[in-house]
Amino acid sequence: MRDRWNDADAPADPLGSCVYGSRLLGAEPDLVLHGGGNTSVKTTVADLDGSEIEVLHVKGSGWDLATIEPAGFAPLRMARLRQLLTLPALSDPAMMNALRCSSLDAGAPDPSVESLLHALLPYPAVLHSHADALIALTNQPDGAERVRKLLGSAVVVVPYVMPGFDLARRCADTVLDQLTDETVGLVLLNHGLFTFGADTREAYRRHVELISRIEGALPEPGGRTATPVGDARVTDRPAGDAAVPVFPPVEHARLRAEVSALVGAPVILSRHEDSALRAFVEHPGLADLAGRGPLTPDHVIRTKRVPLVGRDLAGYAADYRAYFAEHAHRRGTALTMLDPAPRVLLDRAFGLLTVGRRAVDADIAADIYRHTVTVIGQAEELGGYRALPAADLFDMEYWDLEQAKLRRAGAAAEFTGEVALVTGAASGIGLACADALRARGAAVVGVDVDPGVTGLFTGPDRLGLVADVTDPDALRAAVAAGVARFGGLDMVVASAGVFPASRPLADLDPVEWRRTMAVNADATATLLALVHPYLALAPRGGRVAVIASKNVPAPGPGAAAYSASKAATTQLARVAALEWAADGIRVNLVHPDAVFDTGLWTPELLAQRAAHYGMSVADYKRRNLLGTELTSARVGELVATVCSAVFSGTTGAQIPIDGGNERVI
Repeated sequence: MRDRWNDADAPADPLGSCVYGSRLLGAEPDLVLHGGGNTSVKTTVADLDGSEIEVLHVKGSGWDLATIEPAGFAPLRMARLRQLLTLPALSDPAMMNALRCSSLDAGAPDPSVESLLHALLPYPAVLHSHADALIALTNQPDGAERVRKLLGSAVVVVPYVMPGFDLARRCADTVLDQLTDETVGLVLLNHGLFTFGADTREAYRRHVELISRIEGALPEPGGRTATPVGDARVTDRPAGDAAVPVFPPVEHARLRAEVSALVGAPVILSRHEDSALRAFVEHPGLADLAGRGPLTPDHVIRTKRVPLVGRDLAGYAADYRAYFAEHAHRRGTALTMLDPAPRVLLDRAFGLLTVGRRAVDADIAADIYRHTVTVIGQAEELGGYRALPAADLFDMEYWDLEQAKLRRAGAAAEFTGEVALVTGAASGIGLACADALRARGAAVVGVDVDPGVTGLFTGPDRLGLVADVTDPDALRAAVAAGVARFGGLDMVVASAGVFPASRPLADLDPVEWRRTMAVNADATATLLALVHPYLALAPRGGRVAVIASKNVPAPGPGAAAYSASKAATTQLARVAALEWAADGIRVNLVHPDAVFDTGLWTPELLAQRAAHYGMSVADYKRRNLLGTELTSARVGELVATVCSAVFSGTTGAQIPIDGGNERVI
């Protein structure tokens, strides 16, 4: 582990120094992942009456060490924490309430569940991580002995106890008497490492020193040509190699539909492939290795206890129900069984698949499992990977605090777990539709010929793809890429289109005519044909919204190609509505008019058209019966509503959004 501390960058005050050290730990994914780990510093502050108060500043729940700010620490009264540590027993919900009540700041985040352990340790600064290297060493049949042999008197080894009051109480009874001048840390078996010091700098450098010693004792992870797992080596083959099974994307979508049925709601099912994962899924002992459990108990919240190896979802669900029935009595209270669907799937054809109600949840599961693969490989070479027993993992999965989160959880956003594909997504109405769908919880695949789409569609729940919709192969590849990223398609918005220059029919330009028909009509036909099998598998039924035009019911002079192409698109959508209703797919059309914040309208053109009618630009924009200005955002909101349950009884509809047009009415 590299020492990244720089005295010139570190603030001098204790809390600022703790923030700095916390970020150094958080920047190392081999130490903490997605909110894991916690840190603290003890200070003295003046109370309102001027008296001195000892305070523990401890990382707050919901904050990530990599980005934590001073506001991410909860300031707790040490006197109250010492009182709590004298109690013989305390439920974790009662402990968390007491911790919140001990805070000096009512607006501070909830304190870490390990706050009492931080308070117990008689050192000003404490850092805690879940280092991969340490887990590879402790998750062995003789993990405790290996730690003691390697680290000696520098650490106190603590057998696994579930985080919370019980762990703090156990350490109060057994650890304090073992601390010596040589002690710089605690090793919590199957859990993680605590280091401490006179300040955060010292605690951090002790962390670096211990982790570096452990790393030096571990076998190197597999090299470029082979990934070791136990005694076997699997030749490294990149994705796409002839020896790697090829699967049709529709099978991915079918699997997603089955997982969603088990969850009871739509989910994201993301596919991941690289050489290390490929080696792992092809290992002859995969079922045994993967079935041994997670690196640390907290991972069970994201990955479940074990992954599904293969595709027998029914068998996995039956096993999960049996696991729940066997251990439900352990918590001493009525429990709500979580859904029995896996969160990690390992399959030779698919590689690694991860499940989440949101794309970010699936990505977190993937990050965790990539680290799991690496650690299992090292642990197997060292002596044999062994996780905690199922009973201990059940206790974490059904912890009082996690069950309380379930009870407090509000309703998910409307389109959570669903996937939308939008063409013409780099600007105007297409971009507005994508934004509106994402705002309601959907993951969105944006397709556009403009390379700028990739920069617009960033983040875990967006994917920007460059493709010309008139190229069937490019469109097919875009659909496949969207399915690989998110698992399927639930909604499709056909928004890509062109509006050629105004031209009388007598001056028809065949090339312009053909291009307009190709983009506006032919590409829509290709798109509909491509997406049908995915929409038919959508957990809540597929939905299509086609962006047509006011020119369909009321064509304008000089717009023959545009009007005809949009009319053709309308007929395609109507036929799709007829043919696909039996598959539970709704197909509706939106007819916008006079939407002036799109790429079709330049300031010069707007001024020219307004002058033609003897109007100001502002009045020209509201030249409709309602006198309202139409925007791309308003069209996007309408499209999102058309895709919502509000329109669940509607298909084949043509909905104007034009402010009222006499010719249409």
